[in-house]
Amino acid sequence: MILVADSGSSKTDWLLAVADQEPVKYNTGGLNPYFLTDKEIARIIQEQAPQMAALNMQVEEIYFFGAGCSSPDRREIVSNALSQIYPKAFISVDSDMLGSAYATCGHHKGLCCILGTGSNITFFDGEETHDGKHGLGFVLGDEGSGTWFGKILITDYLYGNMPAEIQEAFETTFKPNKDAVIKNVYLKRGANSYLASFAKFLSAIRHTEYGQSLIRQGLLEFIKTNIQSYPEYHQYNCHFVGSIAYFFNDELKALCADHGISVGKIMQHPIDHLMQFILKRNQLHT
Repeated sequence: MILVADSGSSKTDWLLAVADQEPVKYNTGGLNPYFLTDKEIARIIQEQAPQMAALNMQVEEIYFFGAGCSSPDRREIVSNALSQIYPKAFISVDSDMLGSAYATCGHHKGLCCILGTGSNITFFDGEETHDGKHGLGFVLGDEGSGTWFGKILITDYLYGNMPAEIQEAFETTFKPNKDAVIKNVYLKRGANSYLASFAKFLSAIRHTEYGQSLIRQGLLEFIKTNIQSYPEYHQYNCHFVGSIAYFFNDELKALCADHGISVGKIMQHPIDHLMQFILKRNQLHT
C-alpha cells in the first residue's frame, strides 16, 4: 500500500493506492508543521481519518507533500508524526510546491503556482524546484490567496467600505463580530485559514463591480509580485493549483494573457495527478 498526501494549511487530501483496486480517498484538516507539533498532527489523522490510520501496519510507503515542509526541521515534525501511526512505512516528506510541480509539470520545465489558502511560486527544472524569494506567509505575502482576499473582505466590511447591498449580504452570510474577528486573527492559531474562510464570499459577488475589481486586484498583485519576478517567465508554461486559481480561472487566464503569460494546467486538487506521477516514477525505479 502506498499513501500520498497533498497538504495545505486548511485541508489535506490523501490517496491510498492498493494493488488491483481503485485508489481510496481520505481527507483531514491542514497539517502545517509551522502551526502543529508531531503529536497534534498524529492526533488529527487518527481522529479525522480513523479508517486510514487503522491501516498502520499495512502501509508500506508514504509520500507527503505539504505547506510548511520546506525546511529539514519542519519535515522532521511531519515524519515523526507519520512514523507514530505507520511504524513500518518508508516515509518521504517534502514541500507542497514540489508536489504541485510533479502534478502539473511532470518532467518538463515550467513555473508552478499555488493559489489556495496561501500562495507561492517556484521554477521547476524538470527534476527539482528552485527556491525563490517568495513564500513569505500570510502576514508578509500570500498575494492573491484565499487569505489575502479574506483579509481585504473582512477589513472592508468592518470599515464599512463595501457597497451597501454587498455589506448586507456579507453580514447575513457570516454575522461577523469585531471582537470575535480580532480574537481569531490575533489570539488564536490558524489565523490564515480563518481569514481564508471569508474568501468563499467572492463567488457570490463575482459578477458585481466590487467583486470583479477585488478579484482582478488580487490576481494582478500575484502576477506582478510572483510570476513577473522571473525574468524568463514568458518562456515557460505557468501552471496553477488551488481553489482560487480553479474557481477564478476565467479572470486568471485573461490577466495572464494581458501580461504575456502562457497558462498551462489549472487544478483545484492535484492529488490524483500527483499519485499517478509517484506510481509511474516508482515503476521506473524498480
